[in-house]
Amino acid sequence: PAYRATTFDEVKKAYYEQVGALMDGGVDILLVETIFDTLNSKAALFAIEEYFESVGYRVPVFVSGTIVDNSGRTLSGQTNEAFWISIQHTKPFAVGLNCALGASDMFRYVQNLSRVCDCYVFCYPNAGLPNAMGGYDQKGDEFSLEVEDFCKAGIVNGLGGCCGTCFEHIAATYEMTKNYKPREVPVSENCLRLSGLEPLIYKPDPSNMRKTFLNLGERCNVAGSTIFKKAIVDGNFDKALAIALKQVEAGAHVIDINMDDGLIDGVSAMVKFVNLLVSEPEASRVPFMIDSSKFEVVEAGLKCSQGKAIVNSISLKEGEEDFIKKAKIVKMHGAAVVVMAFDEQGQAATCDEKVSMCQRAYRILVERVGFNPQDIVFDPNILTIGTGMEEHANYGVDFINACREIKRVCPGCKISGGVSNLAFSFRGNEAVRRAFHSSFLHHACQAGMDMGIVNSAQVIADEYEKIDKELLEYVEDVLFNRCDNATERMLEYAATLEPKCPPTAVVKKGQASAAEAAIQKSSWRDLSIEKRMEHALVKGIDEYIVRDVEEARTCGQFNRPLFIIEGPLMDGMNVVGDMFGAGKLFLPQVIKSARVMKKAVGHLIPFMEEEKRLAMEESGVYDESESNAGVFVIATVKGDVHDIGKNIVSVVLGCNNYKVIDLGVMVPCETIIQACIDHKADILGLSGLITPSLDEMVTVAKAMEKKGLKIPLLIGGATTSKMHTAVKIEPQYSGPVVYVLDASRSVPVVQSLLDEKVQDEFIEDTRETYAEMREEFYAGLEDRKYLSLEASQSKGLKVNWAEEPAPTKPSFLGTKTFIDFPLEKVLDAIDWNPFFQVWQLRGRYPNRGYPKIFNDENVGSEAKKLFDEAQDMLKDIVDNKKIKLRGIAGFFPANSDGDDILLFEDESRSNVSEKLYTLRQQAEKDTEEPYMALSDFVAPVESGIPDYVGMFVCSAGFGLEEMTEKFKADGDDYSYIMAEALADRLAEAFAEVLHEMTRKDLWGYAPDESLSAEDLLKVKYQGIRPAPGYPSQPDHTEKDTMWRCMKVKEETGVELTESLAMLPAASVSGLYFANRCSQYFSVGKITQDQVKSYAERKAMPLEVCEKWLAPTLAYEP
Repeated sequence: PAYRATTFDEVKKAYYEQVGALMDGGVDILLVETIFDTLNSKAALFAIEEYFESVGYRVPVFVSGTIVDNSGRTLSGQTNEAFWISIQHTKPFAVGLNCALGASDMFRYVQNLSRVCDCYVFCYPNAGLPNAMGGYDQKGDEFSLEVEDFCKAGIVNGLGGCCGTCFEHIAATYEMTKNYKPREVPVSENCLRLSGLEPLIYKPDPSNMRKTFLNLGERCNVAGSTIFKKAIVDGNFDKALAIALKQVEAGAHVIDINMDDGLIDGVSAMVKFVNLLVSEPEASRVPFMIDSSKFEVVEAGLKCSQGKAIVNSISLKEGEEDFIKKAKIVKMHGAAVVVMAFDEQGQAATCDEKVSMCQRAYRILVERVGFNPQDIVFDPNILTIGTGMEEHANYGVDFINACREIKRVCPGCKISGGVSNLAFSFRGNEAVRRAFHSSFLHHACQAGMDMGIVNSAQVIADEYEKIDKELLEYVEDVLFNRCDNATERMLEYAATLEPKCPPTAVVKKGQASAAEAAIQKSSWRDLSIEKRMEHALVKGIDEYIVRDVEEARTCGQFNRPLFIIEGPLMDGMNVVGDMFGAGKLFLPQVIKSARVMKKAVGHLIPFMEEEKRLAMEESGVYDESESNAGVFVIATVKGDVHDIGKNIVSVVLGCNNYKVIDLGVMVPCETIIQACIDHKADILGLSGLITPSLDEMVTVAKAMEKKGLKIPLLIGGATTSKMHTAVKIEPQYSGPVVYVLDASRSVPVVQSLLDEKVQDEFIEDTRETYAEMREEFYAGLEDRKYLSLEASQSKGLKVNWAEEPAPTKPSFLGTKTFIDFPLEKVLDAIDWNPFFQVWQLRGRYPNRGYPKIFNDENVGSEAKKLFDEAQDMLKDIVDNKKIKLRGIAGFFPANSDGDDILLFEDESRSNVSEKLYTLRQQAEKDTEEPYMALSDFVAPVESGIPDYVGMFVCSAGFGLEEMTEKFKADGDDYSYIMAEALADRLAEAFAEVLHEMTRKDLWGYAPDESLSAEDLLKVKYQGIRPAPGYPSQPDHTEKDTMWRCMKVKEETGVELTESLAMLPAASVSGLYFANRCSQYFSVGKITQDQVKSYAERKAMPLEVCEKWLAPTLAYEP
């Protein structure tokens, strides 16, 4: 049933050619007629519109449908009103019916068209019904007598004849019409009209919006139903169709269809399922909502939908140009559109943000795209409440208030939302979750909400008036943010309910809650309040901390909330700090302790703020000073997006009572300096991973000096070093400059810099050490010998290409994009050793590395615990597709030309499309080893041997920000650092898997390769994948060439910052070299003659080239 002999695009193309020929022939009107399948007519009308846009003028368009029997439906099953709604967006000059039955049998259907159409209406029926021989017996006067009824009723503007009619029929009809006035074109009521096989006319009742609320069935959404997802993944489309049918039977007015999942080919699944739905009359009688975050999937769904659908969704996230482009395509298909409250800055959370984003989108759609306001549906983001985070507490109220204001400033628009998001915190407790949905819909509809993605059966069953009154009170305390402890009260009450009971008939549990039982069994819970808080901090247990802090606040032992922080909480954190410094606690444990501390302080902050307010009212002044060990401003410098190390330092210092001002990533120099001034910083910390960040750190040091700052400057990050800090950064700044190896060293360094007793000695000792290192460095430059570029080229790697196996031609030339690459396929390729390094867990010989680290007597148990928790998060990521893998690989005809690699447009190799520039080793060697450059691994152009080069980009960063933002909002440092660390591992694993696919299949130069995961990590395969910015090619600017060649940003969304860091940060890129002579090496230091040659070849100013290659230079520019 889902099979189609042709596609929308093929039909559209054929019509486009036909329209062009007709227009070239001088036609005055285009008539799309005898339409028995509305989708075909939509393809024809799409082609006509495209043609009109291409030539810049248009002619009137007539559209004529046909019915096949007395049901009045088209052959594809649509009523004629549904047919009209499906093509109304094209604004035809006239619409009507032709062929089909005789005039008398068509009367009521033409009458219906006349009622609903706001354009001219016509009819040209057959001359009655055919006789037994297929001929027509009705004469001209008989025909005109039948069609006269159309004129008497005033339902047509034009009449004609179809099968069986000739001159006499038309002449008789013409004479008859002289006695009648044509139909008056009515002004149709402006409202939202949708269609499946049948029309859906949405006319909201302002006095009872809940009564007219449109249920958008969520069960055909792979994110809304695990059963539906499994059916699609398993290819069981019959089962998926049954789910759709059940939704319609349960009261869904529209079926939401979403196939966004890493295991599913979204376009293919959408096409097959929508085609299948269309063939099932009971399911397709309602309109479809084509739902996807990928616009190509949306388009695929629209091209299969004969009715007027809703697109879910587009937004301003990628800017106005992208928004307008997508909106125009949606309009061309005649669909209504859901617009998410999302812009270039992010998702709207507050009422004001929701309103302003929606109003901006409305103006663009109405004024610049020409959208009917009735076809605009805003989704102002139903966000989760009841999370325990104060900033989330007003999300429900904000949505409801935004509904009213959006309806006021965007007249005619509609409002929708994903209702299940609201009570996500209470998933697993049916009574609570469903009660939230019922109450929310009741109040949101009063404010103007028109529709929502819901479980249709549940929202119909869970009438607001029938919800248990005690449960409803708890629910609405949270929904309306009526008290500070609403969530805690809700949780306590929810724990007393049977989790599967309905909200209209709640059932209480017969025993104490699990939390209470656990408390009774936990012996440490019998300790004093101070010791309980200390134990929770040391062990990282956050289950009871809010309860304990509240007990401390109300027991009378502590006069002010601040005394709890400065007393037992900081005492506990001091124990954590001492144990960490002594090696008795490890980084993962410290970060869990920070999570507990944040939760405790978060509970006390509202009480502290209220205390301040009352004190100011009483005295007019209040001491705003804060108690901390010092203010530490930290940032990842401009152009760099990597922040795991920075985040860890922030947490570790925060655990030691330092006030940390984290400025984030890609922070401009001016912002850093101003933040130090505004926050009265005691210390500034700079972080960076890529080599251009080293130069940016020098820029910041110079700016600090110019501004007259004297605070200590700490330098850290993977690309930094003690030598670089001593040679390049410290001479630029008169204040203290200190290199910090890792997070565990940050606390003693900061303590030494701020402790007046030892700071002078520590600073002086550091300066003397760095001065000695500079002397050694410059002496080393003088002692180290380098070959000239010409000499090193003459000693490059010599390959006898004539005797080497001929280079293998890749299976394709050009690029192949991987969107939503299956996460499951990369798990076995994860290298866990860097993961433990991030967490600063290092085993000692013989227990170095994974998995031997688990046997280490010192860190083994904590490493295993960390690994197990990583597996839990990884399972959640995979099962729920929280991170999307995206990648691209490209292969190009190539040959070397000296130290450059020429990339050709095609196999003729006559035109060079791009060049890859390489750098050659110059430091003198004691052996006869060659002085290598990457170009040595590609057959030279003069050899006449056709060779190839590949390149790739992989990312595991899509979806990561949403994960980490939630963890950050919850104060869960441990989880967001864990998520970032896992994303990095997934990106590297994806690169490993893609390289294996390249060797075996995509390039296919090693089709019989059979290596274990361990051998893969040990690089025992043929070929290499060096990355720009790394030892074999230290120049990051070569990434620009890769991005141009493969259109990386357009194809994958991975982009480059101004410092050529990849964004998202959890991304990997590199080049592919296949020949067996290929090997990894380090270019090392290079001399000025090579830099000048390199700059000239790249047409890059020398000073710019020296800036990018600064860490590699064997001289001072």
